[in-house]
Amino acid sequence: MASSPENNASLSVQKATCPESSQAKKSQHAEEAIFYMNCRAAYLTVLKSSLENIKSKEQLSLVLQQAGRNPSQKTINKYWTSQTTTLNFDDFCTILKKEKPTTKTELLKAFGKIDTDNTGYILHDELYKILTMRGEKMSEDEVSAITKQVDFNCSGKLDYKKFCDLYMTTSEQCCKTAREKLEVDSRLRQQQFGSQAETSSEGIALPVAKPSPRISKKTDHKLAPTKGESRTPSRPSSAQSCKASTATTISMGASGNRSTKLIEPDTMKEWQCAQSKGCFYLEEDGEIISHKYKLHLPQRSTVCITIKPLNIHQVEGKSCHWLSVDTALYILKENETQENLQLVSFTEQQNKEMFGWKGELGSGVYWLLPFTTGCRLKKVKPRITGEAKLLYRGEDGELVLTKEFRAALLDIFETIDLDGNGLLSLEEYNFFELRTSGEKCDEEAWAVCKENFDMKKNELTRQGFMDLNLMEANDREGDPSDLWVTLLSLGYNKALEMTEACPFVIAIYAEKCKPRIKAIYLEAGSWQLNRAVCKSVVNKGEAKVMDGCEDIIIYTCKAGRRITSVIENKSENKVIIHVNNEQSKNCLNSRGLTVFAVEVAPKSLMVSQHVMPLNEQEEWLYNCVHSLLR
Repeated sequence: MASSPENNASLSVQKATCPESSQAKKSQHAEEAIFYMNCRAAYLTVLKSSLENIKSKEQLSLVLQQAGRNPSQKTINKYWTSQTTTLNFDDFCTILKKEKPTTKTELLKAFGKIDTDNTGYILHDELYKILTMRGEKMSEDEVSAITKQVDFNCSGKLDYKKFCDLYMTTSEQCCKTAREKLEVDSRLRQQQFGSQAETSSEGIALPVAKPSPRISKKTDHKLAPTKGESRTPSRPSSAQSCKASTATTISMGASGNRSTKLIEPDTMKEWQCAQSKGCFYLEEDGEIISHKYKLHLPQRSTVCITIKPLNIHQVEGKSCHWLSVDTALYILKENETQENLQLVSFTEQQNKEMFGWKGELGSGVYWLLPFTTGCRLKKVKPRITGEAKLLYRGEDGELVLTKEFRAALLDIFETIDLDGNGLLSLEEYNFFELRTSGEKCDEEAWAVCKENFDMKKNELTRQGFMDLNLMEANDREGDPSDLWVTLLSLGYNKALEMTEACPFVIAIYAEKCKPRIKAIYLEAGSWQLNRAVCKSVVNKGEAKVMDGCEDIIIYTCKAGRRITSVIENKSENKVIIHVNNEQSKNCLNSRGLTVFAVEVAPKSLMVSQHVMPLNEQEEWLYNCVHSLLR
């Protein structure tokens, strides 16, 4: 993708008046070019071609090591889930962006926590105990392989400063060797899949957008971070290399024009209803995970399915950031196997903050997959200067939860009480545990909880949940560190505001039978969800064949207060599509850039972007140009 300011007068003026901004962009582009070169170098050390996919956890671990990472099993499991079959090169690049290499400072700090006397050494016996009994436990042979290295061991002690030096040197050497191999092999150097596009006038290569690492299967939907504001109208910066293009313009009114086709649930009072709560959680790397559900219908019936943000009680003066987050549900029919899910529909009708779908469903099992675009639920720079107090000691010297912390815990209880009965079952509590600690509570541990905390019908009460957190604080002698780990993982900031999560509630109304809904997973968007999003846009959206290239079709679908575009590549070759939103007004999108590029695999569909109004009280204009680069 070429940047050609010479061909655009307005951009030239802008560049002349903002030299610092232009220089910063050049520097950023150069860094990105180097990053993608290193990605390819590491990838091609393990695989024959960047077109070849990673096919196992072991291969993923190996290629990450070649890139200077040292992934734990937890990290590998994060990207290789039960639904993953392959990961492509773009997935690998996305993972490397999220998993930063360990620095020497971080290593020394970790060892320093063990070496409390600051001697620079750790006894082998102590090291053995730690590595075989804590965290991801190592085997005796693995520990022995470390302690037998003469470079950093002597007299039964590990010189961890020398160990850190050797670790960093080895890691850097792996990356250097991979780059040298790439430079020597001209055949590999010519491969451009997923890394670099056209070269700009400054000789800087720009990156192609990358997908979520969870997405695999036959259609690899390439996703990339973007967010845009209106700027001086211009042609795509890479106009010189564009072979074909198509433009889409949609003018949207203010929020007063929201759809009201959805029948109010109040009109279905005689219908039987099932409800479940859930939550979108924003990961540290920006990925969004949520609960996923199974719906059982014993017989054919007309149903109404709705989803909306959960309006839980908040402390006075605290803002409810999540209430503006867009929510949707994709309804998929389960056939012979879970792998074979058929898209039925999605909640496109809107009534205020509620989205819903009404229609007839046959008897059987359906999957309900919650979805949010990420336009509003995204990472923001914290502006909190202080830290809320969680605990204090009463007059008797005993620890007490502060009023603010108790309020936050009540909100958390309300969110994780999925069936809304005012109690936490073991199943509900385990979703909480998986989110906050990555582990599950078994029946034996639950029995211990029953002996120590208030329960009713083998389910934890609100008071029991409060007492459990107080016990954790007492176990740490008042140190709130672990409590903050829990709060931060549930989307709270240091001011006890929920800014990186969006609780929601799902309701199913059935006219002729009693529906049943059950939360099954808490994980990132699966390939089924991404395929469902693409299919829904293709089925309901407006299709435009790209001028000059009939194999490329741009689908644009308007659903409620969001617009989604999908690119279909019918050709036998991968293509790079340049996306320009510079003439859009009052818009924000799911990516993070006003102008970006995406690579579309042969014979595949992929989401280009989701767009929503920045200010819903004002009109907004969606104006997007998709151009073929090659």
